[in-house]
Amino acid sequence: MGRKRCVGADCSKMAAGCCGVKKQKLSGSPGSGGPGGVGAGNGVAGTGHCGSDLGIGSSSTVAAGNMNRVNGLGCPGGSSSSTNALSPTPGGYNSTGLSPNLSPGSGSGSGGRKMVVSAEMCCFCFDVLYCHLYGYQPPRTPRFTNDSYPLFVTWKIGRDKRLRGCIGTFSAMNLHPGLREYTLTSALKDSRFPPVTRDELPRLFCSVSLLTNFEDVGDYLDWEVGVHGIRIEFFNEKGSKRTATYLPEVAKEQGWDHIQTIDSLLRKGGYKAPIANDFRKTIKLTRYRSEKMTMSYAEYIAHRQHHHYQNGTGHPLPPYNHYS
Repeated sequence: MGRKRCVGADCSKMAAGCCGVKKQKLSGSPGSGGPGGVGAGNGVAGTGHCGSDLGIGSSSTVAAGNMNRVNGLGCPGGSSSSTNALSPTPGGYNSTGLSPNLSPGSGSGSGGRKMVVSAEMCCFCFDVLYCHLYGYQPPRTPRFTNDSYPLFVTWKIGRDKRLRGCIGTFSAMNLHPGLREYTLTSALKDSRFPPVTRDELPRLFCSVSLLTNFEDVGDYLDWEVGVHGIRIEFFNEKGSKRTATYLPEVAKEQGWDHIQTIDSLLRKGGYKAPIANDFRKTIKLTRYRSEKMTMSYAEYIAHRQHHHYQNGTGHPLPPYNHYS
């Protein structure tokens, strides 16, 4: 099947993105149009909004300078372990900087190569949010790479890991400023939710996703559930170009096959007519992969305490930061 790698300016044109949290019920057969919850969207730089319960909904354009800001329901997922975020203990971090309970999310990395995403990135996002909420100076420059990647920052809350905010960009950004920006944008400016508050911090989970390996494919079925994220571009009933995306873990988490995922994306992107297979064949599809890391607030505090104790600093919380 024909495919071409999406690089440079082609990738920067990608826009609306979204993911599911709770399992969706698809109404009717896969060919009947899937779930409802439709809305507006566009194919230029913009954001994708989803319904806070079903992971389906509308897209709308938000001015974002030269960046394509994307907010999505659920986006990267949280870890499955339950942690007491109110009484963390200093963790024994191994040589890779991960606590025993902290691990990359499903679909992270590819081909056995070393992952770029790291626990330090999640810790940095917590630092940025904490310092903002408490009025401290922003944390200093982190030690991890400042290479450019499309990225998402997702906040979830509570034991059931309900979505609390998720916004990212398909335009490659340097990681240091990119994570600073989208940490606060996803926590405070996701239009589906009120801004995150201090009281919610102990129950938060932070996920960082770095998007890689963009490829345009000639067949809308040429992607693998649980491996690829997909971004579709199509024209609605009125001839307007629309876009929608799901990150790699969404279809697997929802229990969808290829057709159900495509139909859900069409509805999310605002397509209201019955969905026939001939129409699906007109979709332009880009597939991609992601590297994802998730950290709970308890793991963040344990990480911070570990560095404080090493440096002889008694206070376990920001504004201290161990970045150089």
